[in-house]
Amino acid sequence: MSAHLYPGTTPSALDADVTADVEALYSDGITARKGAFSVQWADVLREDVDLAFKEALSRPGGAVGRGPNRYYVEIHPEQIRGFVDLVDHPWVRSLCTAVLGPDYRIVEIGFDVPLEGAVNQPWHRDFPMPEETRRERRLTSLAFNVTTVDTAEDMGPFEIAPGTQWDDGAEFDHGMFPPKSQYAHYVERAVRKYPQRGDISARTALTIHRGTTNHSPRPRPVLVLGVDGPEANNGERHDLAVTYSFWEQLPERVRRHLDCPVVDELVPVTQKHTIEGLVMGDA
Repeated sequence: MSAHLYPGTTPSALDADVTADVEALYSDGITARKGAFSVQWADVLREDVDLAFKEALSRPGGAVGRGPNRYYVEIHPEQIRGFVDLVDHPWVRSLCTAVLGPDYRIVEIGFDVPLEGAVNQPWHRDFPMPEETRRERRLTSLAFNVTTVDTAEDMGPFEIAPGTQWDDGAEFDHGMFPPKSQYAHYVERAVRKYPQRGDISARTALTIHRGTTNHSPRPRPVLVLGVDGPEANNGERHDLAVTYSFWEQLPERVRRHLDCPVVDELVPVTQKHTIEGLVMGDA
């Protein structure tokens, strides 16, 4: 049995065998399931993301910049037709339970869009290292990424430095941005990812990573699903909500993990998930 399974969790209690994925998260900081969804499902996701992106750009605060020609947009679950398919996928459900325990909470859904001309981001992690991770080497949250396109080399692939989730980060700016003097270390370790439609990845957002330059005229939208364990507080940075009618249609197995208000009417999200430094451009 994996030494990193959440206490009290056994492989037989999970809907999918994620033992190797848990080990990969603790060693490399990232894992993936190829072909988790159909290409057709991914194409519908792209339609929903494109619609939400167009709406977000039409109003103040609808999208936050992550550097030149790169945006992040947080949305509500019911803006994605495949939301339940995603969060209730056996691999997603099992991985959340195995790493974060049975009381994990879905706290974020949004998407990143690197457009043509998006440049290299600074190397970063998405938030400072939690004390539980520092003291106990235990992960308390996960980020799932779902591509809406077949990623090619010229589209600014996601780049990650495996194993760097354990870097202490005491000297990082805001606890997230390594000094440029350390960049060579990350470049040496860096691996580029080329997910295809239907693939899904999971990572700890503590692993040092960056988006790279998009030389293509095509955007590379990627859906982001954020999940917290009981100790994590990433939900405080997000404004997830669902309507009563949507809530009533959700399976109970999804409801118990959805940590958000239930409202009569949705209010478009005003973005506040700003990561300091990512507007710095090419670093």
